[in-house]
Amino acid sequence: MEETLEQDRFAGCLLGGAVGDALGAPIEFMSLSEIRERFGRRGIERYAPAYGRIGAITDDTQMTLFTAEGLIRARRRFTSRGICNLQVVVWRAYVRWLLTQGEEAPSLDLTAEPDGWLYQQQELHARRSPGATCLSALRQATRETATRAANDSKGCGGVVRIAPVGLLAIGPFECGADIAAITHGHPTGQLAAGFLAHTIGMIVRGASLRAAIDSAMEELQKRAEHEECTAAVRAALEAAEAETEVGPEAVEDLGAGWVAEEALAIAIFCALKADDFAHGVRLAVNHSGDSDSAGAITGNLLGALWGKQAIPSEFFRDLELREVIEQVATDLARPPDEKDCSRYPPW
Repeated sequence: MEETLEQDRFAGCLLGGAVGDALGAPIEFMSLSEIRERFGRRGIERYAPAYGRIGAITDDTQMTLFTAEGLIRARRRFTSRGICNLQVVVWRAYVRWLLTQGEEAPSLDLTAEPDGWLYQQQELHARRSPGATCLSALRQATRETATRAANDSKGCGGVVRIAPVGLLAIGPFECGADIAAITHGHPTGQLAAGFLAHTIGMIVRGASLRAAIDSAMEELQKRAEHEECTAAVRAALEAAEAETEVGPEAVEDLGAGWVAEEALAIAIFCALKADDFAHGVRLAVNHSGDSDSAGAITGNLLGALWGKQAIPSEFFRDLELREVIEQVATDLARPPDEKDCSRYPPW
C-alpha cells in the first residue's frame, strides 16, 4: 500500500533521527582534531564501527522508541477508557527502557510490567552509554518525582528523545516539556524539548522549517524562564543567516550540545543550512561535542521535513533496528485498532 505524505514524514522523522544517531555514535567522545585525524578533513561521512557493529544506534534512539511506545499506549488507553495520564504512561515506558539496560525498576506501585512488543525486541536490550541523568531519575523515582524529576539537569537527554511527541500529541509544546520533565528538572531542558516537539508538529502538518521554528519561538516566549533557550535559538538563527562558511567551527560556536539548548541550537542551524539530508546530518555530527545527539535531532527535523524518501539508501543498509523503527513510525501514524491491545497494552 502506498504511503501517505504524513506516513512518509513520520517514518522520515524517526528513521532520520536514528541515522543521525548512528552516524555520530563512533565519534561522540572525540574532538574535531581527532575526528579529522581518523576520517580526513571532511570528517565522518558514513557509518563506522561503534558498540561492536556498523550502524549502531545509541540510547538516544532507544529512548525515542520508548517515547513513541508510551504515546501509542496512551492513545490506546484514552480510546478504550476515555481517560489517561500521559506522563504516567510514558514514565512506565521509560521504566521498561530502564529494565532493558539491566537496571532495577523503582519500588513503586506505579511500576510498569515489562510487556508489549517493543520490550521484546532483544536488540533494544543492548547498553549504549545511557545518560546518567535518565538512569538516576528513573531508578530513584518516588511517587512525588516519577513524573517531575527532582534534579536540576538540563542535559540533552530530555530533548533528544522527544520527536514522537511532535508527530502525535495535541499541544506538543506542553506535552514535550512535561515528558522531558520526567527525567530532567531544569526549565531550560524542558522548554527545549517543548520547542522541538512543537517545531516537528508544525512541520509534519505542512509548515516550512523556518515557519515552524518561528511558531515554536512564539510559544517558547510565553513560558516562564525561557530566556536561556530563547538566546540559544536566536544564536542558531543568526548563524544560519550569516554569510559565513558552513562547517564544524560554525557549529562549535553554538556550543557542544551536551546540554539541551545547545543541542537544539546546533540542530536548528544544521537543518536550516542543509543542502540535503546527508549534508545536514554530516554537518551536525562533525564537531567536538555530543555528535550522536546533535545528529539525531537534526535527522528528526530533516526527516520530518522531507520524508523518508529524502534519506539516501546507503544510510538504511546497515542501520540497526531499521524495521523496528519503521514499524513504530507506522503504528504512530495509523489510527488505533485491535492489534494495539496486544502490541501496546493500554497502561
